[in-house]
Amino acid sequence: MTIIPPAADEPRRPDGPRDPGDAWVVAETGEKYWGRFGAAGLLAVDAERGVLLQLRVGWSHFGGTWGLPGGALHQDEAPIDGALREATEEAGIPEGAVAPRFTSVLDLEIWSYTTVVADVVTPFEPVISDPESVALEWVPIDEVAERSLHPGFANAWPALRARL
Repeated sequence: MTIIPPAADEPRRPDGPRDPGDAWVVAETGEKYWGRFGAAGLLAVDAERGVLLQLRVGWSHFGGTWGLPGGALHQDEAPIDGALREATEEAGIPEGAVAPRFTSVLDLEIWSYTTVVADVVTPFEPVISDPESVALEWVPIDEVAERSLHPGFANAWPALRARL
């Protein structure tokens, strides 16, 4: 495993320095995973509208695909906290608007991704609040698989859906 910081010219959030977790983890096979300390994303579930999906900006890893608001964990940050922080940063999800129901973890030993599934307890409209999103949409559960999904989310979706 190798840790590679992002290139100086890679787009980033405009406010402040990068977190030490903002780096690529590269497997011996050459596959890259974002987040030195792992990553987490939020699958917000609204009983009436479906799930909140994010269309990823073209310059991001697997840009142009639909996935979850989420990203690199900070050092010593719990995955639930990281997923909620990232969802607030990327989709403007208000504090207290969702209640975590369960987590699902993909553990690759050198890197892990935690999906935090949370119920919407106070309805909200998502807001593109950073440069990582092209669009945010509530997608009916039966229509999620019809989207061009981020490969990791596409692999996880059948098991996540079964648990919803």
